[in-house]
Amino acid sequence: MTDENFSILLADDDEDDRMFFQDALDELLVSATLHVVNNGLELMGFLEENMHQLPHVIFLDLNMPSKSGAECLAEIKKHEKLNAIPIIIYSTSANPEVMESLYNLGALYYVRKEGDFSNLKSVIGKALSLWQQNSSRQPHRSNFLVLL
Repeated sequence: MTDENFSILLADDDEDDRMFFQDALDELLVSATLHVVNNGLELMGFLEENMHQLPHVIFLDLNMPSKSGAECLAEIKKHEKLNAIPIIIYSTSANPEVMESLYNLGALYYVRKEGDFSNLKSVIGKALSLWQQNSSRQPHRSNFLVLL
């Protein structure tokens, strides 16, 4: 995908989803460092502790214990030093109202977790490609949901 090494932060409480995400990156031959946190509180703690070296992009699950992905997104976008980090929502939810709310909060893209590994790999690759091509500019609302 790219020769440049970049860092990805994945916030997801599901161990299988984290493993599949890592496997997808490996198969996509993405030259990235993946950091993983298990919930919203860990995500915010990681960001606070790593202000000197923030991730280039965050993949954020919505349904996590302690602090939801939506709460984290709102908090990150209000934070002066964190608000420029592109956030790609990574969720099983397909609720249009939720997607609209997340778009309005400033999420960059919305990726639905795919049940099929090949599709999951493709959609993660597409989201990363879109992020890199668009220089982290939020797309028009009609292009928010990343589809295969």
